[in-house]
Amino acid sequence: MPQHAPSPRVCRDCDGFATAAITTGTRYRDGSRATLTIACPACKGTGIIRASRTQEVTV
Repeated sequence: MPQHAPSPRVCRDCDGFATAAITTGTRYRDGSRATLTIACPACKGTGIIRASRTQEVTV
């Protein structure tokens, strides 16, 4: 029976799409557009997150 490796947890904030290219509206002389690359702040551009630890709350 084959054993499967556990799949990495996908970031819930970016849903695995860790970076986005946003056009600024400016064009260069060759006709291409100026873009900004933005990384997800939750996973820092990796698209996956580590397993979170559960925090105990005492009342």
